[in-house]
Amino acid sequence: MNDALPARARIAVLGAGQAGLSAVHFLTRAGLTVGSDGFVVLDHNPGPGGAWQHRWPSLTLTTVNGVHDLPGMSFADAVPDLVDRAGETPAREAVPRYFAAYERAGDLQVHRPVTVRAVQDHGSGFMINTDMGDLVVDGMINATGTWEHPFRPHYPGADSFAGQQWHTVDYRRATDFAGQHVVVVGGGVSAVQLLEEISHVTSTTWVTRRPPTWTDEPFTPQRGREAVARVEERVRAGLPPDSVVSVTGLMLTPLMRAARDRGVLDRLPMFDRIVPDGVVWDAGAGGARHLKAQVILWCTGFRSALDHLAPLKLRGHGGGIVMDGRLATRVAARPRLHLLGYGPSASTIGANRGGRAAVRELLATLDVEGR
Repeated sequence: MNDALPARARIAVLGAGQAGLSAVHFLTRAGLTVGSDGFVVLDHNPGPGGAWQHRWPSLTLTTVNGVHDLPGMSFADAVPDLVDRAGETPAREAVPRYFAAYERAGDLQVHRPVTVRAVQDHGSGFMINTDMGDLVVDGMINATGTWEHPFRPHYPGADSFAGQQWHTVDYRRATDFAGQHVVVVGGGVSAVQLLEEISHVTSTTWVTRRPPTWTDEPFTPQRGREAVARVEERVRAGLPPDSVVSVTGLMLTPLMRAARDRGVLDRLPMFDRIVPDGVVWDAGAGGARHLKAQVILWCTGFRSALDHLAPLKLRGHGGGIVMDGRLATRVAARPRLHLLGYGPSASTIGANRGGRAAVRELLATLDVEGR
């Protein structure tokens, strides 16, 4: 939808991924409608699907870490033709179709593509400056995710590297690296998935800051709650959130077992510096080591895409934002602002739960404080 933005709305939802659409569902259940007296949804992407539309083509519905149903419409009901072909259907095609069906069913009238440049205080609410004009709102639910803010750590010599440096966000297919030695950096789910895939077409080396923790225990609801609780504890204290994987460990699936048996998962500690033709460890049990490589693939995760909130000065000295509320979605210093996809609401399941809590608490705040 490319119609002009209204000049004012009661609530703005920034982002139309899992978290944003979840919040919209609960706004409509609370009786709000699209428009100046209700809510407006802004999305930076050109079409429905959130970050899923940018994932690599080989990530199918069977290899993806999980697609949780949006509230009020199951994946199977929305795109039943894709369920039986999950093993051959790229997630980047399936999930956008699901999200598009969800938007049509709710007549959500998402404004896209919209770039939010900055959010500033405006009376008791906010002024949202965008490339389509300014929008004044009483309250805001920020669900901008992380995909547009990839994290690349700085290592000495990085600028001297004569090969290619990629990030997870750039990855498309393993064959792009055929004939080159690839150093995969990172200890998360994406790192091991891409490592396994690339290892079938070329030689690889896996490096991580800490030894990975593997588990073959099923990811039960109880384990999930424990992991989310750890992340929630950090954001309530104003600390930057850890990833859920750092708490739960990596699943030792049959695919990963096979990779381990092939020696693909023989991990090395992080190198000390980068040189034009590879990476170097300056010391260690075996002394200095120089590994030649043509590609460094940084699977080092993402940071919350919150640069547009910088004028609000939400971050403390430790780099985090103090959160409160039932599920730690509310910014303590700005009770009219909720962050979804930050901290405990970063998972797909957490996004749905967070959406419900954020809407309930935001509407209560607006009712008490008035417009």
